[in-house]
Amino acid sequence: MNNNPLNEIFNNGTVRIVVIGVLSILALFLLAETIHTATNLGRPGVPATDTITVQGEGQATLAPDVARISFTVDNTAKTVAEAQAATTKQANAALDYVKGQGIAEKDVKTLSYNISPQYSYPNPCVPGALCPAYTGAPKITGYQVSETIQVTMRDLALVGTMLGGLGKLEVQNVNGPAFALDDSTAGYDAARADAINKAKTQATLLAKQLGVSLGKIVNFSESSGGYLNPMYGYGAGMMSAKAEVVPSVPAGENTYSASVSVTYEIR
Repeated sequence: MNNNPLNEIFNNGTVRIVVIGVLSILALFLLAETIHTATNLGRPGVPATDTITVQGEGQATLAPDVARISFTVDNTAKTVAEAQAATTKQANAALDYVKGQGIAEKDVKTLSYNISPQYSYPNPCVPGALCPAYTGAPKITGYQVSETIQVTMRDLALVGTMLGGLGKLEVQNVNGPAFALDDSTAGYDAARADAINKAKTQATLLAKQLGVSLGKIVNFSESSGGYLNPMYGYGAGMMSAKAEVVPSVPAGENTYSASVSVTYEIR
């Protein structure tokens, strides 16, 4: 008979399995800690305090490759159905013209479609006389139906012809063109790259003047500005059905801007 209590405990199969499990978990924990320590070896435990921060202002001037215009057709009638029929007929004629200029389906979209009641507010007072407070309810006299459509043109030479043609069709509230890049981020990407290069140049010069060496980048931030984009509006009265002159619409160039802030470690 074994009188050693410790031997009796370890001779128990269940206890032996539990002990082996605990030791295995402990070994795995120690292994994970070792890997974590090795991975972070040489990294500072606190944020860098010896740093310099430089700013960069960049610009990029690029020619636009698309132009966008929008136009509205609207009609008023005594009933919604009549107003819709008139607006649909006029809008379809405009769309047929647009597609006839080679504009792809994907480049034509409806921005809004509105149905609005039209009211009359009878005034019981004689002009110039003292009027009592008017409490009568306004009366619906008809309905206005309007549809606004946006067209994207990828052939910029077509812009003037498109504006002239829409004027002959007597569409209202022609707005644009808005000249832009089809890839809306390309201009800002180019401006940011210019800003980063200027910041790097400034950091190199500053480090040389201070007699220090640049380390890794520890902070970066950026902001992007807009660009001037002239808009031209053409009302129905400006481009009548009798107009034959095609508007001249120079596309010009768009200038994009960006600014960055870069912080370097120094040593």
